[in-house]
Amino acid sequence: MKFGIGQSVPRSEDPRLITGGGQYTDDINRPNQRYIRILRSPYAHGLITELDVTEAMTRPGVEAVYTAKDLQHLGGLPCRAALKNAKGEKAFIPHRPILAEDRVLFVGQAIAAVIAQTPEQAADAIEAIELSVDDLPACADLARALDPDTQPMHPGHSDNLCVHFEQGAADAVDRALAAGDHVVRVSMVNNRVVPSPLEPRATLVEPQGNGFSIYNPSQGALGQRAVLANIFAMSSDQIRVISPDTGGGFGVRGEVHSEVCVAAHAAMTLGLPIKYTGDRSEMFLSDNHGRDNLTDVSASFDANGQITGVRVETTANLGAYCSNAGPFVPTMAGGRILGSVYRIPHVHHSVKCVFTNTMPVGAYRGAGRPEACYVMERLFDAAARQLGMDAIELRKRNFIAPEDMPYQLPSGVTISSGEFANTLDMALERSDWQGYAQRAETSQAKGMLRGRGIGFYMESSGGGPEEEAAISVGEDGRIDVIVGTFSHGQGHRTTYAQILSETLGVDFEQINIIQGDTDVVAFGGGTGGSRSSQMGGVAVKRAGLALVDEAKPIAAELIQSPVEQVVYADGMFRSAESDVSVSLQQVAEASKQPQFGGRKLSKTLRYDRGGGFTFPNGAHIAEVEIDPDTGVISVDRYTAVDDCGRVINPLLAAGQVHGGVAMGIGQALYEHALYDDEGQLISGSLMDYAMPRASHMSDMDVSFNEVLDPNNELGVKGIGEGGACAAPSAVVLAAIDALAHFGVTALDMPMTPERLWRAMQQSSA
Repeated sequence: MKFGIGQSVPRSEDPRLITGGGQYTDDINRPNQRYIRILRSPYAHGLITELDVTEAMTRPGVEAVYTAKDLQHLGGLPCRAALKNAKGEKAFIPHRPILAEDRVLFVGQAIAAVIAQTPEQAADAIEAIELSVDDLPACADLARALDPDTQPMHPGHSDNLCVHFEQGAADAVDRALAAGDHVVRVSMVNNRVVPSPLEPRATLVEPQGNGFSIYNPSQGALGQRAVLANIFAMSSDQIRVISPDTGGGFGVRGEVHSEVCVAAHAAMTLGLPIKYTGDRSEMFLSDNHGRDNLTDVSASFDANGQITGVRVETTANLGAYCSNAGPFVPTMAGGRILGSVYRIPHVHHSVKCVFTNTMPVGAYRGAGRPEACYVMERLFDAAARQLGMDAIELRKRNFIAPEDMPYQLPSGVTISSGEFANTLDMALERSDWQGYAQRAETSQAKGMLRGRGIGFYMESSGGGPEEEAAISVGEDGRIDVIVGTFSHGQGHRTTYAQILSETLGVDFEQINIIQGDTDVVAFGGGTGGSRSSQMGGVAVKRAGLALVDEAKPIAAELIQSPVEQVVYADGMFRSAESDVSVSLQQVAEASKQPQFGGRKLSKTLRYDRGGGFTFPNGAHIAEVEIDPDTGVISVDRYTAVDDCGRVINPLLAAGQVHGGVAMGIGQALYEHALYDDEGQLISGSLMDYAMPRASHMSDMDVSFNEVLDPNNELGVKGIGEGGACAAPSAVVLAAIDALAHFGVTALDMPMTPERLWRAMQQSSA
């Protein structure tokens, strides 16, 4: 089948996008629309003593100014992470106001909003608002959040602890650590990063009846509608959410932010369309950040190098409030795969989620799993060094073996497939592991230091357990597919069309994928957690098969054959007893006739996978060069072998690997959302926050070890987040290897030239 499963089909979306035909939220305008600008707190912590908007209201073009008192009926921004501690006590989830009420808790917090006829007028009026704040001591340092002398941020709560999450057998790990022949301890940092989608956040809200319609980039329009319906205490049918072309997701698109709520309130109050577009520096202050953990890991190994127990103790920064998924990310999302691909008898996982006077932290590509994988890879690298063993042999000795499947992880979830040793061997071969010594000599001859590192990962993907696809066939043979996932760069229009093209045996070009409009899409879980192929893809395949069953009675009547003798293949219904046939298009035409129901041929199917997840995994190998005089580091070679189950489209899957690796390299080498002691964001723009450029990326050798998942008929697992899970470990361990002869055994991200240079100087001293 042309353009079926397994073929590298270029994205059908791309010609429109690269020729300027894309339509993003900021491209959409309405007559008489008004504009929002936001007054943001310049203070990290303090009590609001004056907020006077009188002068702002008199400025030209200003039509409204809103403060917290105008939005009190809306409540606050939600958090869905209903966690409990080991005693069964609920996590403390503080009220998060849409606009700051009596205090501010981080720089950039929205305090007031101006609605004006032009963006310039709104910005001018913002400058006229009188704001006074009595400073309170700020804590932006994660390590000090729980110190006795650090002031609690939330009134009525005695400290800055949200929840102390624990899972596993603490006593068993205590015994394993006490009895181990070798005990390995590593401390590490997962640095705070800023999601920076190509498209900044933008919103256009129009009043509509007794509700509103909203254009908004998202990772799922239905999810955003559900949040907005809750905030506004409205029924879902009063709100329409349309997500047009969306320039990147990375987790932040799964949130509803303050500006959206203000715009919706203003649209309904003023009866006018309201538009908000943030600029890049504003997004640094107001988009949820990612990562930001401190972790100590302790593990025991026996004399043969078998791991016997692991304790992971993490302090996770939530920022000033709980984002929608905030405390879920470092606890259950990361904890689900803690231990990764290694067979570990006993695990104790402890996470203290704490508040600081910083931007709230939310889901960021991988959402907890990259952090968990980084912990295990740093641990095994340190263990190999301490035990005097080859790091590859130590990993293989502790891998979960194929014959162990299905295998229950320490978290209680079960993995069903994976050939970890084979995947690692493929990576070693493709990276020319044996030829490394010659490359190291070449680097040395240039005065450079060379190192190599392995980043093995396993992550869990799947997200919400239900998804829906609705397929209809027009009289012209065109096939429309409505899905509840949402593509913000992944290429769903291409991959879903490939799946259905192969399922129905119809031309790829006949298929049209529809998404992102709650007036059209009735049900769906959106896109996040690499769930689309295994949820939306399976739903599309099953809906296609169900459509054939729906059409068979009509086909049987047309070809005058008993239904049980009708077979379908390559777009044609045939009688098993004769040569008579009829096409799917002809059946669609006939279905509009009164005797066949007088309706369009269509079928809607909701797929429920039940419990469980899929577990993509892979082995990535990085080689780096470091200039010993300056500390400048470059990634010279990068090899990735991923097991994402069946690969629907190798070209698009490789693109997902490239993107994930780029983000992982960015975290490892460049990116750091850094606050000073007063809670001011120092790296608040692209002048200060270093993102990787194309020149920082080496060529990547990307390949796949297709170990099919037995729990879905496509055999898929997910690919969107593997690179972000593997690259930080591979690059950091390569740098440690390069500096090994200086006595360097540990480095923290981001490994800036200054940090590497200082590590060499301190070790030399």
